[in-house]
Amino acid sequence: MIAWLRFLVTSAMFGLVIAFLVPLQFIFLKTGWGPRALTPIVFHRIVRRLLGFRIRVHGEMTKGRPLLLTANHSSWTDIVILGSLHEMAFIAKAEVANWPLFGILAKLQRTVFVEREKRGKTHHQASEIATRLAGGDAMVLFAEGTTSDGNRVLPFKTSLFGAAQVAIRDTGVETVTVQPVAIAYTRVHGIPMGRVHRPLVAWPGDVPLGPSLIGLLRDGAVDVDVWFGETVVIDGKSDRKALARTMEERVRAMVRSSLMGRDLVNPAAKSDEAILKDAKKL
Repeated sequence: MIAWLRFLVTSAMFGLVIAFLVPLQFIFLKTGWGPRALTPIVFHRIVRRLLGFRIRVHGEMTKGRPLLLTANHSSWTDIVILGSLHEMAFIAKAEVANWPLFGILAKLQRTVFVEREKRGKTHHQASEIATRLAGGDAMVLFAEGTTSDGNRVLPFKTSLFGAAQVAIRDTGVETVTVQPVAIAYTRVHGIPMGRVHRPLVAWPGDVPLGPSLIGLLRDGAVDVDVWFGETVVIDGKSDRKALARTMEERVRAMVRSSLMGRDLVNPAAKSDEAILKDAKKL
């Protein structure tokens, strides 16, 4: 009974937030007037509180620009979590643009939509991302290409890592900073989540969005770790496949650290020998 009462209250507040901020952001984008970059942060922070997320941040998002953030992806809530922390824009699969409500929200946050399966469009899509990077936007790439079950990190796809090199080649920037970001959902109502309860948040692609949203609005109170890892600065000669492997390793190490309950200063740190080996690859 209490859970459903919470659902009714949070749903009503969620609707009010959307009714107020969505038209406001639409006006900001159309006219160029107002804090169009600030509005999404405010929106995500309110929604984060309504959904009951408590965030523990490890490390800092680098101030270096152009900046490509490469993150793991287990839920639509990843966007709420990251979007509430800093000004950033997201790279999403093309079908998101057509989703009810969430498609509109994504467009208002200036999301870049990509068709990952159409190789013929890869260069055009990378060019659009490159333009945004060169313009100073911190772009978030969910490099697995899909959502996982939250218990592991899937292999990173390499194609859109090329956007960083396109930015160097076509827009005149000399280097691009790439930073790994890890998101791990760890507790629900203060109890370690484990594999059994992680589906409360995890949203694999074959699960409908509606039940996921209803479940969080009803139950809430989830702890989440966000890690900002060691950056790599690339230039025009860097190998995107080696870059993808390095980012994948660092994100996986950070996620593993949270899920195993370890509080390490830098779980993605490597030996000097490993760093030199990576440097030669890049």
